[in-house]
Amino acid sequence: MDLQQTDWNHLRAFLATAEQGSLSAAARALGLTQPTLSRQIGALETTLDLMLFERNGRTLTLTDTGRELLRHARDMGGAATRLSLSASGQRSGLGGVVRITASDVTSVYELPRIVRDIRLRAPQITVEVIASNDIENLMQRDADIAVRNVRPEHPNLVARLLREKSGYFYASTSYLEARGRPKTLEDLKQHDWIALGPVPRMHGHMTGIGIPIAPENFRIISENGVAAWEMCKAGLGISPMDAEVAAIPPQLERILPEHLHVTYPVWLVTHREIHTSPRIRLVFDLLAERLS
Repeated sequence: MDLQQTDWNHLRAFLATAEQGSLSAAARALGLTQPTLSRQIGALETTLDLMLFERNGRTLTLTDTGRELLRHARDMGGAATRLSLSASGQRSGLGGVVRITASDVTSVYELPRIVRDIRLRAPQITVEVIASNDIENLMQRDADIAVRNVRPEHPNLVARLLREKSGYFYASTSYLEARGRPKTLEDLKQHDWIALGPVPRMHGHMTGIGIPIAPENFRIISENGVAAWEMCKAGLGISPMDAEVAAIPPQLERILPEHLHVTYPVWLVTHREIHTSPRIRLVFDLLAERLS
């Protein structure tokens, strides 16, 4: 077999079928007819002299060989997507401003490296970052694209679920050495907590996930997630944070990670009418690639 001569369309057909789970769904995703897709997969199997799928009626199941090839096909698919996005970014006529709104934590700790990539790939685009938790930014046209942790319900918004993220509760090593490391959930009542926003709302969230603390445990309050996180790093109490962000500073420790663990979605949202704008669509796709 000669992998150098393998037709990318055949690999793309294999990748779509493996990920969609059926020929019909893959054909819809690629805009092909089902017989055409089936012929492309058959041609790939002939070229490689390998059986990639086991066929049982209308059901296709990846063989062990197919699962191994899928890993490499995904790498190639990602490279093709990056090439396409880079080429799109160099086209003329893409100049202008794209406004991205995200939470203060995402804006500070995640967006800078992503915006740098957007600027490298699409130098004609100017990016405005709006640090806000308000989904109304899109409805009021104050922003073009939003990164949010809840799915918007408004019918004029287009949303794509990118991934699930994990969060834990943290305190600085200096705080824990001074106040002691909690061993049980009951021990948490003896500690200071940092509220992200109004105490009644934060207290409701905490008790809702089984943390038995009182409103009086919240000794620091801030609507700004970055400010609250800096308070935590300074040794002023316990605070929740995204696990990837919290991995950056070395002086923090997870609190009872076997008990205190939350997951939450990352949604990328834009307005239905402007989703077809080449400039906004390019930035939307770049954000989807990096945030995924």
